[in-house]
Amino acid sequence: MAITLLSVFTGCRDKTDPSTWNDKQIDKWFEKSDWLNGWQVKPDESINRKMLAVSYFKHKDRWDKAFLFLRDHDLKTMEIKRYDIDSDNLYAPISEYYTKKDADARYEAHKTYADIQYVISGKELIGITGMDDVKEMLESYDASRDIMFMSVNTIKNSQADPGKFFIFFPDDVHRPGLRDGDSTLVRKIVVKVKLD
Repeated sequence: MAITLLSVFTGCRDKTDPSTWNDKQIDKWFEKSDWLNGWQVKPDESINRKMLAVSYFKHKDRWDKAFLFLRDHDLKTMEIKRYDIDSDNLYAPISEYYTKKDADARYEAHKTYADIQYVISGKELIGITGMDDVKEMLESYDASRDIMFMSVNTIKNSQADPGKFFIFFPDDVHRPGLRDGDSTLVRKIVVKVKLD
């Protein structure tokens, strides 16, 4: 069931190749936070640092534009719609919705895009696990929507609020939009970063 990411994350164009870095080098790069381009929101601990580093150096222009967009816009007042930052290589829908019960949400994963998910206002829980934890495919991959749905063996939820953001790569199965207590209104941006 596991998706091989080698083809997605090979061929970095930068002279530095993070795929060869050890954990200490990855952590040093990640914690220095230059890749955030001054955006002052903390990355969640669930982010796969090595995948981020490899993808960042392969498509630095896309990742830089993504974080500059997050830094330079007043996300609380922007219109609810899709923002095309760099055509289909990089876009960001802003939405508002009420958080759901567990039973009304499904785990999902993508193949073509990474998600930078940030709750602008409100709070929600996001279920996060790995592709190796998939129990059953509920809906096979739909390339036109870059999404597939599944059930998982292990349920682990993380709180999402304006203090931190998440990044989900193809191996990151996730279930966003869950209520934490009562259902509440959430405003969220999901920046879609093409990985090819």
